[in-house]
Order: sequence, then C-alpha cells, then structure tokens
Amino acid sequence: MYKSLILLLILLTGCYLSNEKTLVMFYTSQGNIQMELYPDKAPATTANFLHYTKQKIYDGSLFYRTVNAQNQASNPVKIAVIQGGLFEREAELHFPAIHHENTKTTGIQHENGTISMARADTGTVTSEFFICIGNQPELDYGGKRNPDLQGFAAFGKVTQGMELVKTIHQLPDENQYLIEQVIIDSIRIIQ
Repeated sequence: MYKSLILLLILLTGCYLSNEKTLVMFYTSQGNIQMELYPDKAPATTANFLHYTKQKIYDGSLFYRTVNAQNQASNPVKIAVIQGGLFEREAELHFPAIHHENTKTTGIQHENGTISMARADTGTVTSEFFICIGNQPELDYGGKRNPDLQGFAAFGKVTQGMELVKTIHQLPDENQYLIEQVIIDSIRIIQ
C-alpha cells in the first residue's frame, strides 16, 4: 500500500525520486526563501509537496501562523515555527492525506530551517507545512509536542532566506495567527 502511494505520487508530480536534492523557491510578498528537499529520505512527503507545487496549488497561499515563546503559554511543550499553506482554502481540495514519514524513518531532524508537514493525527498530512526556528527536538519522533509521540514529517531545509523566516516569526499575531499574513505568490522548482 505504502509503495503504491509513493508510485502514485511520483506519477502525479512527474518527479523521479532520486538521491538528488530538489531545490524550490518560495516567492513571497516579503522576499524569497530557497529550500532543498530530500526525496531520497522522505519520498512520500516530498512527492506530496511537489504535487501541490507543480499543480500551482500553492500560488496565492500564505504564511499565516507563528508559534513563539510569547503566544503558547498554555502548552507545556514550547516550539518555535512559522506555518504556511492553503489555510482556509485547504477545505476546497479533495486530495487524499499521505502516509506519515516520521523522523525515525527518514533521519531528518527538526533543526533550524527544517521544513515539515503539519498534521493532527498520523496519516492526516495534506497541504499545510511549517518551518522551524532553532532546533525543535520535541517535533521529532518521540518528542512530546504531539501526544502520539510520532513527531512530524520533515522533508527539507532552508538554504537561503532564513532571515525572512525569522522576520515572519516575529510579526504581530493574535492567538498565533498573523495579523497581516505573508502572501506566498508562488513556489517553483528551480533545480
């Protein structure tokens, strides 16, 4: 089943998952962020993200949430991330969720600049993603941020534009949601 899903995602994205890193650029209203993705380590997660990218579904999406030391008082396990994706538009899509690739399987840790997929339960990953500010081991397999201890599905890392990620992280928010969202004009594969 898992291998069938990966093959389906490869066909949908037109991406051959090799040992080569894939570079993508986030073009935002505030500047650009370049990422390298790891299809060899996280094939299903990377293929899922590239499916949304190649279909231009992320065009006009948003960075809409910041989680920082000041706005998570009620959570005993603190993290520092910005979250992006389709936000309210996600409900319009009917793409299936993908298999959860945790950090124990992939070996990709939630370090400074890591991009990972947001989720509720395992097997619920669709379009929403987040970027870590600083090392976030509580988001890895065995980490306590999610009660099931399965962590989140990391699949790449910022290579340029971390200053912009930190700037977005510090923007004013209300209950973790940015008062002025940052528009992601597009995400494109550049290599």
